[in-house]
Amino acid sequence: MQQKTIIAAIALSTGLAISGGTFASDDNRITPDLVSIEVIHDGKPVVIKRGHDRDAKLPAIFQKTDRGCPPFCVQPMQAAPGVDTVGELEVLDYLHRMAQGETDLMLVDSRTPDWVMRGTIPGSVNIPWNKINTDSAGTFETPGEADTFVHIVADEFGANRDSKTGNWDFSEAKTLILFCNGIWCPQSTANLNTLLKIGYPAYKLKWYRGGMQDWVSVGLTTVTP
Repeated sequence: MQQKTIIAAIALSTGLAISGGTFASDDNRITPDLVSIEVIHDGKPVVIKRGHDRDAKLPAIFQKTDRGCPPFCVQPMQAAPGVDTVGELEVLDYLHRMAQGETDLMLVDSRTPDWVMRGTIPGSVNIPWNKINTDSAGTFETPGEADTFVHIVADEFGANRDSKTGNWDFSEAKTLILFCNGIWCPQSTANLNTLLKIGYPAYKLKWYRGGMQDWVSVGLTTVTP
């Protein structure tokens, strides 16, 4: 059946809405009113929808329940004071807004590249936690690590740094939505805490706590590099 594009608004508990969805006769929607959304990933359009195999199971890498703590400890519901915790529909809303041209948003996959190779959320950018991680004193082991950190925060996240004082200005910085593998994964919270240490505003940081494990558990589209 030919699909028809409509402007769909889904009222969420947070007050967010998703629009520009695709409406059709479909028995596995994302919500009752939303079948799919189109996003841009690595410069190419990707349609995010739910799978249609009623016998589908979680990928093997997300079936494990005992991973060992530390480091794979259950994360709190709130990563840090002032940082909002979001779910799948909020992430989809951010992705739709990004696809519609909002350049002040970024969905950040905080996992290391070996995990990203197994699949990620379309529209996300991989900023591994260990690329911007600092020690407890907020310092780096080598000048190269510091340079990488400054490049990512300035060029990727849109913050400005005074070359003389080293102070950061986040007035034009992007709102970041960070995720990793799930509620047992500390990689996105590591990124969040590093950014908060340098003064990144908490209201510009969002945390998708469920991460990849929740994303694939509801059959949403993933992509591999």
